[in-house]
Amino acid sequence: MKNHTRDMTSGSPVRHILGFALPMMLGILFQQFYNMVDTMVVGKWIGVEAIAGVGSTGSINFMIVGFCIGVGTGCAIPVARSFGAKDHDALRKYVANSIWLSIVLCAVITVIVSIFCRDILVLMQTPDDIIDYAYDYIFIIFLGLPVLYAYNLLAAIIRALGDSKTPVYFLMISAFLNVILDLVSVIILKMGVMGPAIATVISQLVSAILCYLYIVKKFEILKLSKDDLKPDRSMIFHLASMGLPMGFQYSITAIGSVILQASVNSISSAAVAAIAAGSKISAFFVCPFDALGSTMATYAGQNAGIGSHSRIKKGVLWAMILGTVYSVFAFVILFLFGDKIALLFLDADERAILADVHTFLIIISSTYILLLGVNVFRFAIQGMGHSPLAIIAGVLEMIARSLIGFAFVPHFGYVAACFASPLAWVFADIFLVPVLFICCNKMKRKFESAHPELEYALK
Repeated sequence: MKNHTRDMTSGSPVRHILGFALPMMLGILFQQFYNMVDTMVVGKWIGVEAIAGVGSTGSINFMIVGFCIGVGTGCAIPVARSFGAKDHDALRKYVANSIWLSIVLCAVITVIVSIFCRDILVLMQTPDDIIDYAYDYIFIIFLGLPVLYAYNLLAAIIRALGDSKTPVYFLMISAFLNVILDLVSVIILKMGVMGPAIATVISQLVSAILCYLYIVKKFEILKLSKDDLKPDRSMIFHLASMGLPMGFQYSITAIGSVILQASVNSISSAAVAAIAAGSKISAFFVCPFDALGSTMATYAGQNAGIGSHSRIKKGVLWAMILGTVYSVFAFVILFLFGDKIALLFLDADERAILADVHTFLIIISSTYILLLGVNVFRFAIQGMGHSPLAIIAGVLEMIARSLIGFAFVPHFGYVAACFASPLAWVFADIFLVPVLFICCNKMKRKFESAHPELEYALK
């Protein structure tokens, strides 16, 4: 078991954070890579309208897919806390009950979003010249939600035990498979935008199967007995109290993005294409922030299991230092070469769109440190067991993006849309910073009152 888990409750916080975050970052990069390949293949071989259509689904995709990812991550927090507390019986039962919860949620969500897929796109004012591309792509993605959910839940469980490397290897395999399937489906089979969507679902299925086989073979600690597999209402409720707020956090945040996307859709298909390409590039560059955030969920979860508030604070500080250094580097690269990178998605003769993409990248990358704070603070709070508070941060982000979409985009156009995410991050950080310290101090008082003999041992 020692070869496949990482106990973050002792030793150097920065060493654990780097050791956990770097492999995870690589995995997220690969995940973004095959998402980028979808857009690149569509833009180069199908056309600007197609890339605008696929890009216009980004916000609704994030709202639904983000919910599934959030629930999976949230369900893994009790697993991480049980592992940190060395309570392996509870750990196994949490894993089993997270499966039952996931089956029900997946079935309900997949049916609902698949039925109302086109209605949602119409409600978002998707332009007539791209709505068919948008529907063909996102409908397939929605049908594949159970596969996506399965992978993210299984990968989150593996990471909760401290192993962030193995999911990366599986993502690498699926990323290369996705590239091959993208090219074959679009260039050879002429499947249009449905090809990359099908390729994405197949690739995620491969990742999910590999995660399952790895868990069965490598983790003795996760071998479930018949007693473990019995549904436990109290545990399901606890998992739901962790997972659903994280899922709703993503979805509530994305509602603002949906409103913003509707405003951008009303400008022009060219504006949609610029935002789509810029967002894909930015998503690739913010992978380290996503990795640091997910790392803090596991790190804080394990240390919350032993009540070590001081280690959580140190971990947050180191995550912010590492992320700040990277954010400066990312801004410099995108400022100098953002327009050149955009050529991966668009032809050189689309000069106006390329210029808009560069503007988007400069504005958003100059505020990456704000996004860093959102990820690190939010996931640390969730790791300590306060997932419902993340919903408030999500609501604030929704308000900010909605404000830009309703009040500023109609009057100031494309440039106003570029400031939506930075404003959302400001709103969230203003809430998350004091809440993080309140949660740490609350945990400190609670644990020290229960275990006064351990007060100094945990510093």
